[in-house]
Amino acid sequence: MTGTLDQPERVTDVTSMPRLELPTLDELPGAIARLGLPVLAEQLLSFCVSFFDVYLSGRLNTEATTAIGLAAYVSWLASMISGLIGTGAAALVARSVGRGDWQEARQLTARSLTLAFVLGIGLMLVLWSGAPYFTYLLGIQGTARHGVVEYLRFDAFSQLFACMTLVAAASLRGSGDMKTPLLVLGLTNVVNMLVSSLCTFGWGPIPALGMRGIVLGTVTAQAVGWIFMMTVLLRGLSKLHLKWSDLQWHRDTTLRVMRIGGPAALDGLITFTGHFLFLMVIARLSPAGFDGPIFAAHIIGVRVEAVSYLPAVAWGAASASLAGRYLGAGQLELARQTGHVAVRQFLRYSISITVLFFVAAPVIYQGMHSDPAVAAAGVPAFRWMAAYQVPTTTLIIYMLTLRGAGDTRFPLWCALVSILGVRVPVAWLGGIWFQQGLTGAWFGMGADNTLRMLLISWRYRAGHWRETKV
Repeated sequence: MTGTLDQPERVTDVTSMPRLELPTLDELPGAIARLGLPVLAEQLLSFCVSFFDVYLSGRLNTEATTAIGLAAYVSWLASMISGLIGTGAAALVARSVGRGDWQEARQLTARSLTLAFVLGIGLMLVLWSGAPYFTYLLGIQGTARHGVVEYLRFDAFSQLFACMTLVAAASLRGSGDMKTPLLVLGLTNVVNMLVSSLCTFGWGPIPALGMRGIVLGTVTAQAVGWIFMMTVLLRGLSKLHLKWSDLQWHRDTTLRVMRIGGPAALDGLITFTGHFLFLMVIARLSPAGFDGPIFAAHIIGVRVEAVSYLPAVAWGAASASLAGRYLGAGQLELARQTGHVAVRQFLRYSISITVLFFVAAPVIYQGMHSDPAVAAAGVPAFRWMAAYQVPTTTLIIYMLTLRGAGDTRFPLWCALVSILGVRVPVAWLGGIWFQQGLTGAWFGMGADNTLRMLLISWRYRAGHWRETKV
């Protein structure tokens, strides 16, 4: 086997694979870029799908845009909870690969997938039954509520497939294989766009289903993605070649995954709670509520912001994968350097995005929605959002690296203090009390991200996370 970090190859005997060759300090910048670029391509494909769904909804009606936005928040909650398994599996697999123990890496992946299946069933049932309550909390009433509830319940079916796919992708990244998740999830996104387009507006014998067509594309794509991911793993098309007999419940593995992933999942639950409370503030910025231009401007703004933070997630995933493997190999100083190198590499991009968001805000909103009132509400707020892109991306890279090393408790406490103690109350004060609309509410978002960036950066630089036991 060569020293390539991310090239998937067909493997017939994973137990005979040698220890993965890790880059030196001088090679670290190039290694992060090679690992990060496939994840970046994957994230950009995901962004295109989200962007496209919002675009489709904007051509239907405001109710559709609301349903898409709310479903995105609910799906985000599901992915956060799935992180209970994905974060733990990625950290454990990275340590095993760093030690050269591919047999353990294979078993950890298979058992984590079994755990993901159980969790996915639970998520699907909870989101199905909880759909009416999400709409109630946002004050969605009348016929619009029925449509949004139906959308959320249909979307709940996709969470079973998404949970298993995301855990498999996390394990592959932990092993250093970034290209396989790109290929599988990239295919998933293409299927999503094609099916959603055809079913929303109709084509030939396919009837126009409107809002239902968008969610049908989501469910279909997630199912297809899961089938392809399991095919890759079970047929030995990646570095982690699984067997059906490996897919079993294992108490000790579950406990190890929970010990790392439990705080990450609780962190995700707190984050979602804070963001949903934040969304409730947004819905109350005008008498029109969820059906008004302010709410639509918010949904568009946070979707477009993905251009900034999704690449940061890619660089954070690369840093996390390398840091975990360095720790498994006992190279503590190189593990610490990974996050610093990734942040420095990403700084120029963050600054460029800040300038782009500020200058192009009017063009973005005019192209995303036909109602000029949406642009009037969104452009000033979006320009304020541009100001804190550097803190946001820095936070993401350091936080993901900490999680990749197994340190998930400190980010949990940061989320509890900053999201619930800063984001929500500051948004309410700025947006409602001082009547500064969307710009005032987004001030709370910027304050939260900046505070957490300072806390997480301090934790990372202190270096105690390198002693975390997994």
